[in-house]
This record gives sequence, structure tokens and C-alpha cells, in this order.
Amino acid sequence: MKYAIVVDYQFDFVEGALGTERAKALFERMEKRIKELKAQGWEIIFTYDTHYANYLETAEGKKLPVPHCIEGTEGWELYKHIDRAIGGDALRVRKNTFGYTDWNYMIPDAEEILIIGVCTDICVVSNALILKAQFTEIPISVDASLCAGTSDEAHNAALTVMKSCQIDVYGE
Repeated sequence: MKYAIVVDYQFDFVEGALGTERAKALFERMEKRIKELKAQGWEIIFTYDTHYANYLETAEGKKLPVPHCIEGTEGWELYKHIDRAIGGDALRVRKNTFGYTDWNYMIPDAEEILIIGVCTDICVVSNALILKAQFTEIPISVDASLCAGTSDEAHNAALTVMKSCQIDVYGE
């Protein structure tokens, strides 16, 4: 099975607490690409950065004291309900840290993996590296044109790290 993983394309990373114009600019192209992938038979997975009311008391919250993606709030929801691009038919993963660690249980039949989303330098790179470690012989790629980092410099640095770890990066 081919899987396209849309990392954390949630309101708080696009227009909300940690939003950027770079992330906002992805919407139309991302929506189009998700529809194309679904039509080609790819399984779509949306990850959700998921925090709770005690976020500021967590290790992450102490280093990044900006409450975001609090489950049940608008900030936690997918941006413009991008999942509607494919009729809501997608797998969903809640993660309370940068990378999801149970991919080998979630997608044991993976033959190919494509990653898009935000933030390139935090959650995209974390998930890409975890996936590469768990699926060493499966092609894993990142479409850089459908990712946005916290800054252009951080985005490019993350792309360099992923390339160094034998993840195929294209669309720069």
C-alpha cells in the first residue's frame, strides 16, 4: 500500500497561534495533491499535533510557551477541513510530541511513503526520520513544495538532514 502522510496541517500551524504565511500558502496546492493521490489509490493519513489544557506544564510547553493544538479547540482542527478534499476518508493519528512512534503498527503493509505538511523543521523531519528508521527498505519521500518550516532557513536545514538520511526530497 502507498501512504501519503499529511503532517499537522492544523489551524494553529497555519493561521493560529503558530501560523505562518508559508503554511497558509500551501492550502490550494496541498488540497489538489491530496485529491490526486487519493484518486491514484494512495491511503491518506492526517497527523494531529495534540495537546491538552496542561500544555504549559509539559516539557514542550516549558520550552515553547505558546499553547497550541489543544484538543477540542479550533486550533486543533485540520486547516479549512482539508480532509474534505477526499470526502473525509482518511486515517488519523493523534500525537502529543513531534513524531509518531508507532508507524510500524499503523502501516505495516507500506510499500511507499510520501510526506507533506508542517513544520518541516520540527514534525515533518521527526516523522520522516522515524519512518526511515522503521521502514529501512521502503522508499520514503518528502515533497518540499508542500511543506513549510518555521523559517526558510529552518525548512532548508531540515531538508538537508532528510537527504543525508536517504530520504528522497523533491519539489524544492
